[in-house]
Amino acid sequence: MRRCLRLVPILVLATLAACSGSRPKPVPPGYTPLPAHKGEVGPNDILFRAIGLVGTPYRWGGNTPQSGFDCSGLIVFVFREVAGIPLPRTVQDIYAVDLADVRRDRLQGGDLVFFHTSGSGVSHIGIYVGQDRFVHAPNEGGTVRLDYLSNPYWDQHYSDARRVPL
Repeated sequence: MRRCLRLVPILVLATLAACSGSRPKPVPPGYTPLPAHKGEVGPNDILFRAIGLVGTPYRWGGNTPQSGFDCSGLIVFVFREVAGIPLPRTVQDIYAVDLADVRRDRLQGGDLVFFHTSGSGVSHIGIYVGQDRFVHAPNEGGTVRLDYLSNPYWDQHYSDARRVPL
């Protein structure tokens, strides 16, 4: 009984300490917190996350690993999650953002590569990985994957590239 009485003050203090802190604020649905080290994110961080999504199913309109990705959904997800950079949702709108143009022979990991695969203007996007490869969500029934820019199809449909400042 004495032993229990000695524990009571300790339990009371522990309970009061736990209750005295402020309540955590609820996180709004769909909110992704900015990275703890904003400004310290580099192209390799973008690449590791994008490559880590290889194998995720393609889904038109998809923008999460759980729902699957279309090409622009993949890009928007990776840049928002890794760097806290909000990009527009469609390929055409991302293309319209004022980003630095990059010549094909000057591509670096993390650069956005654009393609014209249907009609006029850009209609597909990926993230350049290096050594002639890029990661993208190519088509219905497929998955996020790595491809070569020099593949005849992608080479023929290549438009240009842009660099997102990190």
